[in-house]
Amino acid sequence: MRKNSKPVWDRVEAHKSKFYELSDRIWDRPEENYQEFFACGEHRRALISEGFTVSEGLADIPTAIMGEAGTGGPLIAILGEYDALPGLSQQAGVAEKIPVVPGGSGHGCGHNLLGSASLLAVVALKDWLAQTGLPGRVRYYGCPAEEGGSSKSFLVRAGAFDDVDIAISWHPSTFTGVFSPVSLACVEMEFTFDGRASHASVAPHLGRSALDAVELMNVGVNYMREHMPSSARIHYALIDGGGLAPNVVQPRAVVRHLVRARDLNGMWSLVERVKKIAEGAALMTETTVSVKQLSGEANLVANPPLEEAMQANLLDLGGAGFDSVDIEFAKKIQETLTPEDIRSSFGRVGLPVGTDALCEQVFPLYGSSTDSLGSTDVGTVSWVVPTVQCRAASFAVGTPFHSWQLVAQGKSPAAHKGLALAAKAMAGLAADVLSNEDLLSAAKEAFATFRSQNPFKNPVGAETKPSLEMAKY
Repeated sequence: MRKNSKPVWDRVEAHKSKFYELSDRIWDRPEENYQEFFACGEHRRALISEGFTVSEGLADIPTAIMGEAGTGGPLIAILGEYDALPGLSQQAGVAEKIPVVPGGSGHGCGHNLLGSASLLAVVALKDWLAQTGLPGRVRYYGCPAEEGGSSKSFLVRAGAFDDVDIAISWHPSTFTGVFSPVSLACVEMEFTFDGRASHASVAPHLGRSALDAVELMNVGVNYMREHMPSSARIHYALIDGGGLAPNVVQPRAVVRHLVRARDLNGMWSLVERVKKIAEGAALMTETTVSVKQLSGEANLVANPPLEEAMQANLLDLGGAGFDSVDIEFAKKIQETLTPEDIRSSFGRVGLPVGTDALCEQVFPLYGSSTDSLGSTDVGTVSWVVPTVQCRAASFAVGTPFHSWQLVAQGKSPAAHKGLALAAKAMAGLAADVLSNEDLLSAAKEAFATFRSQNPFKNPVGAETKPSLEMAKY
C-alpha cells in the first residue's frame, strides 16, 4: 500500500477534515429531490471559501451549482450529489432502527459523502494546479435529485457539459474498484386518469372510476413483464388513489411508473408499450388519461482508458485504512442483516461469501456482476463527454442501499475514510489526465468511436421540465 505517492493526494490529506464536517452537516439535514437548499448552500459556501468562481441555478434548477478554478488547458469535471431519500430517517452510529424523525428523510444512498468527496477532490486539484503551474481547469458540479429527478440529464440538455473534456464521479459502496460501467436507461412518467364522480351505491352506473383505470393499467403492465427482456425493470407508485371515501366513485387517480431497460433504444420501446396499456385502461373504464414525463436517464457508456487509469490510482492507494473500531461497528451492523444481504453483496462483485465486515481489497477492473442493475443520471453525462466513476468502500459488507443501516453508517469514521479514498482516486486520475496528453487523447478517441456508431437522444425531451415539486407528494 503506497499512501500519498502523488502530490495531489497530499492536498486531499490537508483538506479532508473540513469535508468530513461538510458531509456530516449534509447528513444532519437530509433533503429530497430538488429541495436540497441547505446542502446546495453549504457546497456553495465551501466553493467560494476555496476561491472558486461559482455559477448557480444551472438549467433553471435552483439547487444545481457549479464551481470552477484554473486557466487554459483541458477542463475536468467532477460530479457531486447531495440528495436524500424519503422514509429513511435514522440515528447515526447505532446498529438499531431508531429514526431521528419518524417518517423523515435520510441519506440512504450516501450522497452526503458523494458530494463532499467530489468537492474535496476539486479543492485538492486547484491547489495542485497552482503548485505545478500546469494549464488546466477543474470544475465541480453540484447535482441535485439523482434519486429519480435526473438533474444531470437536464444539465446535459442545457449544454452544461459542452466544453468539458473529461467527467469523473464515484459512489460510496461496500467494495472498492472500478466496476463494470453498465446501468439501465430509464424514464419516469406520471399517468393521470380522469373519470366521473358518483354515489358508489345509489348511482354507480353514472360514475367512471379513475382508480379502476389505474388498477387495470397496473395489471396490464404486470402481464407485460413476461414479454420483455429479463434485464428490463418496471416499478410503480400510487401517487393519488382518488380520495379516502369508498362510497364515492373516484374521479381522479394518479400512478407513477419507472421504466428501465439495458439501453436507450430498448427503453423507448418499453415506454411506448406502457403508454398503450394506459390508453387501453382508459378505454375500458371510459376515462381519459394524460401522461407527464418527470425524468429520464441514459445507460452508462464505458471508457476503457479512463477506467484503467482510475483503477491504477485505486491500486496505488490500496484501500481506505479501516481500523479495529471501524470493523467492530461494521460487525454490529451485519448482525442486523440477513445472510442473503451478505451473500448478495459478495455476489455483486463475483466473489464467494467471505468473513470481512469491511473490505480493504481493491477488486479487479470490471469485477462486478451485471445481472442486477440500477440507473444513474451519470449515464446521460457519459453520452456527451468521456466519463468514468469508481466505487469506494464506506459501509459494512452486506449493507443494502436505501436502508436504515446505510444511513446509520453515514457519519462513521469508516465512511469518512471511504470519502477520502474516493477523493484521492478522483484527484489522482484528474492529475493524470492534465499531465498526460496521451491519456486524454485515448479517452477522447474511445468516446468518439462509440458515438460514431450510437446516435444519442437525451431521455428528457425539450418538453420535459425538472419536477421541482416531486418530493412534496
